[in-house]
Amino acid sequence: MKIVTIVGARPQFIKAATVSREIAKHPSLKEVIVHTGQHYDHNMSEIFFKEMEIPEPAYDLGINGKSHGAMTGEMLVKIEEVLIKENPDLVLVYGDTNSTLAGALASRKLHIRLAHVEAGLRSFNMRMPEEINRILTDRISDLLFCPAENAMSNLKKEGFDNFNSKVFISGDVMYDAVLYYSKKAEERSGIVKELGLKDFILCTLHRAENTDDENRLRAIVKALNQISGEIKIVFPVHPRTKKILEEKKLKLNFEFIDPVGYFDMLQLTKHCRLVMSDSGGLQKEAYYFDKYCITLRNETEWKELADEGYNVVAGTDTQKIVSSFHELIKKEPRFTKKFYGEGNAAGFIVKQLLELS
Repeated sequence: MKIVTIVGARPQFIKAATVSREIAKHPSLKEVIVHTGQHYDHNMSEIFFKEMEIPEPAYDLGINGKSHGAMTGEMLVKIEEVLIKENPDLVLVYGDTNSTLAGALASRKLHIRLAHVEAGLRSFNMRMPEEINRILTDRISDLLFCPAENAMSNLKKEGFDNFNSKVFISGDVMYDAVLYYSKKAEERSGIVKELGLKDFILCTLHRAENTDDENRLRAIVKALNQISGEIKIVFPVHPRTKKILEEKKLKLNFEFIDPVGYFDMLQLTKHCRLVMSDSGGLQKEAYYFDKYCITLRNETEWKELADEGYNVVAGTDTQKIVSSFHELIKKEPRFTKKFYGEGNAAGFIVKQLLELS
């Protein structure tokens, strides 16, 4: 059975790597990895693939730096060419990027079976391009692998019981990745010692809904400046966020650091007191390391974390962010519930793929 995997960003490669390791255990499965190039990342060098034990892509389409429509359209054309050449039995996509949607559309137009990992997630904010991508990809997938029960529930409410598709709760492949790579991060990352960190908050900010709205951005910066008077903030700044902060002349009362690699981010998450972020992935990684998270958005895909109080959705209201910080920084971590499986999601997914072959 030949599988073509479509990925377009570093987090997708990390997720795909967990499944690729399982695929490699089975001689009957052959995987061809296609990198669309959606998120250009200078860290994704030959060293990245070697350290992360990820197979280098068979195809690098180099498509980035375009509008959503232009990017998705060009990806659709190029991915279709690859699929015609490779003639796979199944296409595997992850998450909710433009690469995900383009891979999904290309496969179904060619009547190739489609599997979606991280299916069923919903923020219920249709202004987010990711929300559109994930809804459309789910609807045309043959196999849908949900990371948690809440995602499965979303699909049931949308009528998937009546569709010609198979829906599974697989657990979260990102949990697999955290368990696997956190051990390597202990050996290979010295960032906590290098920065002399002891008591600190980890903060990231990159979503366009925050960075492109000056009022929202100012409110977040004001909150962070207040909090930095009480505890150190470690802020690996996204290049685009840094540029906008400089253009708007928004002054931070604390220093930011350059973007960090995955191993360093794992170590920062493990050793921090609290996470503040508008990243969907980091919200979950905080939970995996028993850290509370303040989400700098008005909604979250990980509703179960918010319902249980592991995640506080503070939005961009300055006082809400600051009060959430005061509440969580005093709170003893009691992370007793497991929402995303036992760290064997990749094995479960590959088992289902083997049953197709």
